[in-house]
Amino acid sequence: MSSIGSQGRFLIIVGIVLLAGCSGAVPGDPSASTPDTGNESTPTANGTVEVHYINVGQSVSTLIVGSDGDTMLVDTGHYNDDGEHVLEYLQAQDITRIDHLVTSHNDADHIGGNAAIIEYYETEADGIGAVYDPGIASSTQTYAEYLDAIEAHDVTLYETREGDTIDFGDVDVNVLGPPDPYLESEDRNENSIVLKLSHGETSVLLSGDAEDDQEAYLVDEYWSELESTILKAGHHGSASSSSGAFLDAVDPQAVVISSAYDSQYGHPHEEVLQRLAERSLPAYWTATHGNIILTSDGQNVTVQTQRDAPTDPSTLREGDPIDVGAPDAVSDRARIESDGTTSIDTGSNDTPDETDSETDETTAEAGLTVAEIHADAAGDDRDNLNDEYVVFENTGNETLDLSGWTIEDEAGQRYTVPGGFELPPGQTVTLHTGSGTSTTTELYWGSGSPIWNNDGDTVIVSNANGERVLEETYS
Repeated sequence: MSSIGSQGRFLIIVGIVLLAGCSGAVPGDPSASTPDTGNESTPTANGTVEVHYINVGQSVSTLIVGSDGDTMLVDTGHYNDDGEHVLEYLQAQDITRIDHLVTSHNDADHIGGNAAIIEYYETEADGIGAVYDPGIASSTQTYAEYLDAIEAHDVTLYETREGDTIDFGDVDVNVLGPPDPYLESEDRNENSIVLKLSHGETSVLLSGDAEDDQEAYLVDEYWSELESTILKAGHHGSASSSSGAFLDAVDPQAVVISSAYDSQYGHPHEEVLQRLAERSLPAYWTATHGNIILTSDGQNVTVQTQRDAPTDPSTLREGDPIDVGAPDAVSDRARIESDGTTSIDTGSNDTPDETDSETDETTAEAGLTVAEIHADAAGDDRDNLNDEYVVFENTGNETLDLSGWTIEDEAGQRYTVPGGFELPPGQTVTLHTGSGTSTTTELYWGSGSPIWNNDGDTVIVSNANGERVLEETYS
């Protein structure tokens, strides 16, 4: 079981005594003019990490899948559907275990599926590794059922506070809130668990329902250490969150908002959209974009959504609503580069111009082919992931720079080739499904489960511009 530190703490809720977490210092000294991150060299990363913002209406639920297959689920949707949509999504993604179940705070619109998910994974799947909770109780029936499920299945529950860390493979997970002592007389929103997840040069900040007081605390304590590639807007896009000072400290390249299209609270509020527009920050809204998947290779982040909807905050509401639980597949929408620039996928319906034609001809002449597909690993595929692989060959006459190219299956699972990878003429490279150290001839997807269907699938390769250059179907 993963641990979150070395100093014990106890959480006592409704008479249940549960082993709690420990403290581990968050990098940096907020009093210093230049925060010390603890690592002055350029961060490196193996494999890809996926962050799934699940469309759960007027609620939030975020799934993170690490490069080694570890899973983290932050919040579980609204109490009015008892986790149904979240469970359906997890099952569709073949998530058989939740290693870390994080409760940002105990409002019923964030823990609505906690009990059902604990029950399902403890009785019908491979279990829950541990639950992380800020330690402030609620009087709702939803909260009582959540605690009952923890007790019934003897799931480890950690009280989680500022300074803790969560062991998540290659991903650094630092807990920036809530502080000790709590803020605002233990107000649940203002004492949300705030997580910063860092993978190589990319990072994601999850701020729960933190409002003005907790945001001000974070800015005062961390400032530039808050800087992240992606920000999930606090409190569903409420005007009480995502302050100007907080946005300036985080300095994201994109913002994700999770709320209903016809939110009874008017989320996202116009004040927030205006703040985002003033900073030219693209916004992805689950109500119009549907499920949103971010894939980081440690340098770049690819953005996929179910629907192609406006991202300009000033026109965000002009997008059409998408139903919760809609089965639409996700497609590429944008790619955030390590230098901070963003390229937008304009879609496949655009009329190609002469430049497009030249690019297609160049790609065809490059000669990348699929030399072998080994979909059926020896024994149980799940226990021998590196024996599931695809071999690519450069049959052309020039070296191929495959940096940023992507390989997908029919279900949209994607691997991004790391920067600087080149394939000389006549040479092959093998992409293994499991984990390992990449070389000039071996690459590793970093998936924790099989990718290629034994009964048939399609290998789809796109170049760094998002142009599809190769498809190979097998049966």
